[in-house]
Amino acid sequence: MAKAGEVEDLQAGRDGDSPPRDVTLVVITGHSGAGKSEAIAAFEDNGYFCVDNLPPRMIGSLGELFRHEGSGVERAAVVSDVRGGDYFDDLLQVLDDIEADGLKPTVLFLEADEETLVDRYKETRRRHPLAPEGRIIDGIRAERELLAPLRERADMVMDTSDLTGGMLRRRIAEEMLGGHESGKMALTLLTFGFKNGPPRDADLTLDVRFLPNPHYVDDLRPLTGIDERVREYVEAGTQAGEFYGRLLPLLEFLVPAYVAEGKSHLTIAVGCTGGRHRSITVADRIERELSGRDDVVVHVKHRDAEPDA
Repeated sequence: MAKAGEVEDLQAGRDGDSPPRDVTLVVITGHSGAGKSEAIAAFEDNGYFCVDNLPPRMIGSLGELFRHEGSGVERAAVVSDVRGGDYFDDLLQVLDDIEADGLKPTVLFLEADEETLVDRYKETRRRHPLAPEGRIIDGIRAERELLAPLRERADMVMDTSDLTGGMLRRRIAEEMLGGHESGKMALTLLTFGFKNGPPRDADLTLDVRFLPNPHYVDDLRPLTGIDERVREYVEAGTQAGEFYGRLLPLLEFLVPAYVAEGKSHLTIAVGCTGGRHRSITVADRIERELSGRDDVVVHVKHRDAEPDA
């Protein structure tokens, strides 16, 4: 992994007259203990030039480095967090300055709930950077308040409370490094069962438990919403038709609005009781309606079921 000094060395040799190049910059930040080291490792494994614990003002130098044709750097990921001390306060301004110079960084914000962060600090026996002499929970709460404006600024927020390091790497690989065409928003349709708890990272959540439930039909119970018989049962009558008649036009309005706003990823969670029948049927219908768009790439994940293709 590259060190901050290497950035300075490369940047020092840049040609200021070179035209801007088509480059990708990901800025990783968020809560201490939320998995930033695992995140940057995922980018490094995918060929990104990576720098850990980079002071915000040096991110601007990295942007200038991109303009040097001889640098060879086309994709980079940097971690910048509260370990930078007082310098970290500059990050929001630095991001604005970089955008004004024509480079649009993607900000990935990692977070986790208090209980998870406390447990992780206990396991590693490390001190929190904002509470070196005090209680870990005090540092976590102070950091959460400090990072609130940056979280609002982020292009993608990932809650890692229920993720192992390997799971976080896979999620980043799927949602940010999946090879979808540049400029397209990655849209994830996530099905789930309310009995197992709602997902933490949904941007929009649809509760479809009002639709007919195949669970109470013996022949349909073992199947999932991918099966045509389940789909016909769920979509029988007028409720499903009226629901789609309102939902799909809403999505036709929302999706291009999110794309225009610059959102790089959107997660729509669709939930029923068990996450096997109604939620999968509805997610499949949404996928069929949106997959033909040229401004999004649609992925479907079934959290609580593994339906046959």
